[in-house]
Amino acid sequence: MNDEALLRYSRHILLPQVGIEGQERLLSSRALVLGAGGLGSPAALYLASAGIGTLALADGDTVDLTNLQRQILHRTASIGQPKVRSGAATLAEINPGCTVLPLQERLQGDRLEEEVAAADVVLDCSDNFATRHAVNRACVKYRKPLVSGAAIRFDGQVAVFDARRDDAPCYHCLFPESEDVEEVRCAVMGVFAPITGIIGATQAAEALKLLIGCGETLAGRLLLLDGLTMEWRSIGVPRDPGCPVCANRSAPG
Repeated sequence: MNDEALLRYSRHILLPQVGIEGQERLLSSRALVLGAGGLGSPAALYLASAGIGTLALADGDTVDLTNLQRQILHRTASIGQPKVRSGAATLAEINPGCTVLPLQERLQGDRLEEEVAAADVVLDCSDNFATRHAVNRACVKYRKPLVSGAAIRFDGQVAVFDARRDDAPCYHCLFPESEDVEEVRCAVMGVFAPITGIIGATQAAEALKLLIGCGETLAGRLLLLDGLTMEWRSIGVPRDPGCPVCANRSAPG
């Protein structure tokens, strides 16, 4: 790190759990953020400001007026622009030292696997179960830690699925894939704006801890937030020995 970087990240470096070594890990790491919306916005902002070296931001949508109530990565002038282009511009203003890779697409199939394989940590900030399960399968296959978040109405949840650990559950262990699952979207049900900020920032915190190797992550736990009472609950999530996704977990592909 040069003198400017030492000054920029000095408040991290002062933390004994981080220090220069931990900050250098962040600077050499690559994070994949799936979704540049309500959750992806705060997550990406904190990852970039904290010093992630490379941030791949994937989203196929454009900025809409209704997004601006909670998607703080974007501005009124960004309406109509691809979210990843708008997001990359904002992140560059915050930290030009962070290399942002704007992926204007909904990652799936081989492309999803390519990006997951290249990442050191994956943050699922998407809003549909099909993407969440596809991301989970790729993370299990390549043994990449996954930080999953969701927010709707006044409720939020965060969990970490660390496929590097043989005893860790995967997303499918907690939410088995089913054709009967009903999608609940904020476009229909609504969402309290700060909830997405709280959950997205928590996802960033968990991702940074995973990369630095400090503290205790949410691996094996589901953290639930009731925003109306501002109460948190932590629920243990065991690994399902019969899980069709992670039961036969193997070495990275």
